[in-house]
Amino acid sequence: MLPVAMTAKRNLVAALTAAAIAAVPAAPALALNDKEKGFVAGVATAVIVDELLKINRKARLYDRGHSAAPAPVYVQPAPVYVQPAPVYVQPATSIHSTPAALAFNRYSLAERKAIQRNLRAWGYYTGGIDGAFGPRTYNAILAYARDEGLSNRLSATNTAFAVYDSLIF
Repeated sequence: MLPVAMTAKRNLVAALTAAAIAAVPAAPALALNDKEKGFVAGVATAVIVDELLKINRKARLYDRGHSAAPAPVYVQPAPVYVQPAPVYVQPATSIHSTPAALAFNRYSLAERKAIQRNLRAWGYYTGGIDGAFGPRTYNAILAYARDEGLSNRLSATNTAFAVYDSLIF
């Protein structure tokens, strides 16, 4: 109930109580003896006090419900699943699939042997002059390109030709 309505109800009950108490001696119950009059007055008082207590309880519940914050409600959080980022692992590549090897193998056999001869003459290559691209040829080309400042050209096939051309011509 609203506070205004509860106050009006409380005033009405108080007025009725006062009227009932005042009316008891003037009632036609004059034929009742003192004990019976006391009993009727006690019952009336008990009913009135009970009603006042009910009103008081409702007022306290109303105040309690509107002055306090609502009780917290626990809500189970939704699970969040995070897919781990894939870890990039560079596959182990063979020296035969590198841009340096692909460019080397596009030369003729005579040109490949000339590249190996020049690498041997300049002290980079110690293997046989067979025109095959193996680990010794690969390491010799890497060392030569590093010393000449051409290492970055071995990262792509089309630029690796410049390194080999510098060995042939």
